[in-house]
Amino acid sequence: MVRTMSLLRALIGTARIVRHTPRLADGLPPDDAVLLDAPDGELGPALVAAAFGDHEPAAKLLAATRGAAEWENRDRHVMRLAAFAYSREGWLDEWLAVSAHDPDALLVKAELEVRRAWESPARAERLREAGPLVRAAAEADPRDPVPWRLALDHARGVHAGHTVFEALWEQAVRRSSHHYGCHVAALRYLAAVWHGSHRECLDFAERAAEDSLPGSLVQALPARAALAPLLEGGVAAAGADRIDAAADRAAQLSARYRAGDPWAAEVRNLLVYVLIARGRWHEALEQFRAIGPHATSFPWERVTDDPLGQFLEARDGVRIEVASATPLRRARRTRAAGTAGAGRGRVAGRAVPGDHYA
Repeated sequence: MVRTMSLLRALIGTARIVRHTPRLADGLPPDDAVLLDAPDGELGPALVAAAFGDHEPAAKLLAATRGAAEWENRDRHVMRLAAFAYSREGWLDEWLAVSAHDPDALLVKAELEVRRAWESPARAERLREAGPLVRAAAEADPRDPVPWRLALDHARGVHAGHTVFEALWEQAVRRSSHHYGCHVAALRYLAAVWHGSHRECLDFAERAAEDSLPGSLVQALPARAALAPLLEGGVAAAGADRIDAAADRAAQLSARYRAGDPWAAEVRNLLVYVLIARGRWHEALEQFRAIGPHATSFPWERVTDDPLGQFLEARDGVRIEVASATPLRRARRTRAAGTAGAGRGRVAGRAVPGDHYA
């Protein structure tokens, strides 16, 4: 009897998946339409020009962000340009040759060298060699918080003490009190594998989120702090309730951006990972719909060398989980409800609110 009931449950689960999984693809772009780390409309042309050795579009783009104090955009663009220069540096060398003291060129160069140092077997030594470049970038424009984000990353790599970290952090927040990149760099410094603990990270992230505006990316910082304990199996130490609250806060932030907005893509990719780890399948599916075609390397690169493949597998897995939990006879109940309500002005066969997946 027990064996029969187990078989029956398995058959029902399979039937649910077969019936509901295709319908749950509504609102999700096909696999071949999903792009990994696709540049936005401003950065794309600068990268194309750099591929042909022309630094001018990148110079104009970063100068515009500096002039308008668009520090979040500036930070993102600098990281992407430095990542491109990692393998194709000629355009950056030319830029520095003609504008040796350009704050934007100096910042991209400093980002590039710190990135190279982090990936070197002689990390500490290479980071110390990159120190003057970081200082030069910071001195080139005293208003800019982005070099201080880089300085925080640098400090972590050379194992600087808390006194040094606090001094750098003060400089960073003096320039932009809610700069997301600087907060992420600080969070990394406080991580359990470096100079802090899971609880210390969550404490810092929650305080920062409480102090930030509702639409600020810093609202996603607690979800970022929750990632490490989820990856390391330290949920109990961090507190499951705190992790769920971090996901709730990030979901509220996500709701402020339109579906498919590339600006919110990394935050949504992070959020969907946390939701999956917590078994919140329906919410994860809604975030996949909000992500649209914009997969990001983070956080998937933390668990695989194929972040795009992992994103797509996770998306399929969430659909299966939702489908398997959807009652097999839901469609029949929905039709009956629609018919019953037809006399009250309802169209027969229309699903009742909340009784279907968009």
